Amino acid sequence: MANLKVAWSYDSHDSFKDSEMQSNPIIVDGALYATTPTLKVVALDAATGRELWTFDPNPPGPPTRRYRNRGVTVYKDRLFFTWRNFLYALDRKTGKPMARFGDNGRIDLRQNLDWPPERASISASSPGVIFEDTLIMGSTVPETLPGTPGHIRAFDVNTGKQRWMFHTIPHPGEPGYETWPPEAYKTIGGANAWAGLSINPSLGMVFAATGSASFDFYGANRIGDDLYANCVLALDARTGKLLWHFQGIHHDVWDYDFPAAPSLVTVTRDGRKVAAVAQITKYGYVYVLDRHTGKPLFPIGYHKAPASTLDGEKLAAEQPYPLAPPPFTRQGFTEDLITNRTPEAHAAVLKIFRENDSVGMLTPPSLRGSIRFPGFDGGGEWGGAAYDESTGLLFVNANEQPWLLRTVTHDTTSLYKNNCGGCHRDDLKGEPPMFPSLVDIGKRRTREQLAAIIRDGTGRMPGFSDLGRGVNDIVDFLVTGHDPTAVDAAAATKDPNWQKYRNEGYILFRDPDGYPPITPPWGTLSAIDLNRGTIRWHIPLGEYPELAAKGLKNTGSDNYGGPVVTASGILFIGATNFDKKFRAFDKLTGKLLWEAALPAAGNATPAVYEIGGKEYVTIVCGGGKNGAPSGSSIVAFTLK
Repeated sequence: MANLKVAWSYDSHDSFKDSEMQSNPIIVDGALYATTPTLKVVALDAATGRELWTFDPNPPGPPTRRYRNRGVTVYKDRLFFTWRNFLYALDRKTGKPMARFGDNGRIDLRQNLDWPPERASISASSPGVIFEDTLIMGSTVPETLPGTPGHIRAFDVNTGKQRWMFHTIPHPGEPGYETWPPEAYKTIGGANAWAGLSINPSLGMVFAATGSASFDFYGANRIGDDLYANCVLALDARTGKLLWHFQGIHHDVWDYDFPAAPSLVTVTRDGRKVAAVAQITKYGYVYVLDRHTGKPLFPIGYHKAPASTLDGEKLAAEQPYPLAPPPFTRQGFTEDLITNRTPEAHAAVLKIFRENDSVGMLTPPSLRGSIRFPGFDGGGEWGGAAYDESTGLLFVNANEQPWLLRTVTHDTTSLYKNNCGGCHRDDLKGEPPMFPSLVDIGKRRTREQLAAIIRDGTGRMPGFSDLGRGVNDIVDFLVTGHDPTAVDAAAATKDPNWQKYRNEGYILFRDPDGYPPITPPWGTLSAIDLNRGTIRWHIPLGEYPELAAKGLKNTGSDNYGGPVVTASGILFIGATNFDKKFRAFDKLTGKLLWEAALPAAGNATPAVYEIGGKEYVTIVCGGGKNGAPSGSSIVAFTLK
């Protein structure tokens, strides 16, 4: 491993403040395909890093939006990727749109969704999967109201014509419809497979992991279990017919999306091989399900869940969890876990802790405020897990980062607070980079640019074209700081998207010096034995360089992007935000074998490939998470 050196490096030179680059490179016939921070598609010579072509779907001018995109899908002579609400098909030799696909090389994902196109806000942060001659895709939709449903769809790879659609929010007469109020399918969004899909070609089955229903944190307008939100789904890949489902969270108000595509694994049970699905979670458990039936392979227990104190809310009385394997994260933030990094940090965190509710992973949202731990960003996250069949080990990296959720009464006197404050906070500070700060946004964007973003939406931010003149009123507020709007309370409550409560931003809980408020580890890497239902090893992942210089080492840190494991027994992972390291571990022991510094944090899943008898491992280096510097490089390593 000491001879593992940089083979080549490529920089797309299009990073900007808080930009990210999460693409998992795809290597086919000696070419590497990936996406950049501004969502250009690049093709490189995978042996040298030489640029072959680029495709830029953006309008002229500086970037006005921050993208999260995890790569492309390659099929024969073409590749597919999503830019905003458009799905493109490009010739993979030239990078030119394929004219016979849709409308001159692209289709509009807002169409044919069984939802009014003018109300739809949709994209896809994760690439689709191929089955025969169809591309099957999930989507990224808003997590607030007005929402867009996260239906799963299949498209003809040649024409772009929609082949089938599975309603993740069932329509009348469909199984699962009874788990919602009768009219919910007309207004509720979410339940989307934003983290991607997995395909089993020989069985003709596609597997999806879905997120929560919108709005995330208050569900008085969706009383019931809310199928098929927070589910592992098995669908017939030819027809979209539901074969089985497993719901991990009933009536989610914690934003406990299943955060990664299901892992298709083969495990050993009673001396025989069993095809299974392993699903990691934000809350630190792994569900292991029979691939054919969805039946759990380990017994399921049930957590008793506290009742909500919010008017109109009715939470499920209990939630399922696997009795094995054990969780790979701690399951609640208790007073004995408060940081002892300094006495001042301990005292400040203790004060906030005592001002908020914290009774475990199922702490309900409340007007008092609540602590989310595991937090909105995991536990497990979108980088997913890696599996080694020879040992039965599933490798998963995780965050142990508490967040604060503040529930407030919906404000009917301010269009900004009513529609924007839930993500960008009433004080406009947001929670960068997840939800950008809007402080002084009028100095960085023109009125026309702001109005376009508010009307059209972007990513999981919905469009608000239905506000009409109200769009300009919000722009006036953002530019001038003066809020002249006055929404009639009686009229507001008649809006189907109005609810009594909303959240006051997503707040990453930090101590006064900007570090996690909890005792380490703050990020981990685990090897989970799926044959035995045990954890083989569990280590901190990452550190803060400035703390390490003072002797506080191996704390773990925020980390995004997953691992990859090789047949030779090496586990590669980047992911860590602040030390910007790329590491190799012994898969059996977790022993660190090698590490190298990257130009920016490798918040992505690496790829391993071979060309001309030489093996390479590559990772994109985009950074930009939780205040880390941004970058726009792709780096490949090989044995010299």
